[in-house]
Order: sequence, then structure tokens, then C-alpha cells
Amino acid sequence: MLEKIKADIEAAVPGCVLEIIPNGSPSGQHSLLVEPAYAVEVARFLRDSAALRLDYCSNVSGVDWLDTEISEKVKLKTLADGVEQEIEEVRKRKSPGYLEAVYHLYSIEKKHGPVILRMRTENRTDKVHLPSLTPVWRSAEFQEREIFDLYGIIFDGHPDLRRILMWDEFEDHPMRKDYVEPDDYEYEPTAHEDVLVKANQHKA
Repeated sequence: MLEKIKADIEAAVPGCVLEIIPNGSPSGQHSLLVEPAYAVEVARFLRDSAALRLDYCSNVSGVDWLDTEISEKVKLKTLADGVEQEIEEVRKRKSPGYLEAVYHLYSIEKKHGPVILRMRTENRTDKVHLPSLTPVWRSAEFQEREIFDLYGIIFDGHPDLRRILMWDEFEDHPMRKDYVEPDDYEYEPTAHEDVLVKANQHKA
């Protein structure tokens, strides 16, 4: 089914090329990776297509993918005592990390789903913008705000993009894999349990 959906989208949205991301878990819920530039058009197609009518976005999740080091074997030709030889050398390169927004879509009208749609940022630092899909599925509004708050993805076109769990003055994004919990809880507005202990230590 996902292959057909992919083909239908690519036929309906000029220039759009999707990638199927496999899922090896028992659920087998494979997903469609879409380039951010085409995401809103693709979302509208999924919602409005007579065959699909994916009219309900049940869940939007954030994912943080750290930089990874990739080892590659490279074959090189060398000369030893005038004889050409082939040797293997291992080279390492860094693959930059990125942030991801994952949308689970269902059809209330046709009673099917989920179809899972993914978008990825260019990196984890200064290119973290993705288009908001809230104008297509209103149920994405609070969930995109949560991802903005906890992961730092900036959803362009969101009607009310501001923190939803952390307070306005809070810095950083607590769900990032490299997030370091601060040791200064002086400004924690709702300190309790271990946090309250640390806050009182700082006051002392």
C-alpha cells in the first residue's frame, strides 16, 4: 500500500520524490520521508485524496539524531619494490545529525491508517526549520509546539509557536540527546522533590 501511496503522491506533486523508510520492528510500520519544501503539498494530498482521506493526525513526535561516525573501507593502489599492490584502508567520516518530526495519520472517514510521514531538518544547530502542518491538520498544533519546546524544531507557518511545557525564560531543549541538566535551579518556578533540594542548596 505504501508503495502505491508514494507513486500517487509523486504523480500528483511535481518534483516531489519520497523515500520509504523501513521499520524492522514487529509493527512493520514503514514511513514516508518527504523533503520539507514539498511537505505541505503532500499533506494536503494525503488529506484530500478521495482514495486516502487521511483527515486525522493522531500524533506528532520529535526525534533527535546525533552526529555519527561512519567507517568506510577504501581500496588503494600502491607501489612496493616496483610492484603495484592493492591495499585496503579504513577511513572515517562524520555524518551530521538532524532533527525529525514524525506524523501518524489516519482516516476517520475510511477507517484506515496509520500512514506515517517524516520530515528532517538540515542539521541540529542553525538549520532547524520545518514547515508546520497545523494548517492541514489542526490537531498538530499543540504537538508541534511541544516538539519546538523540547527539541528545538522551528515550525514555519505555525499559528502560535511558543513554549508549551517549559517556561518562557528556559534555555535549551530537554529532549535533545546531548542535553545537560543544569545545576542551578534558582529560577525553577515549580521546584519539588530532588529539584527543590537543589534549589534550596543554591539559595543557601
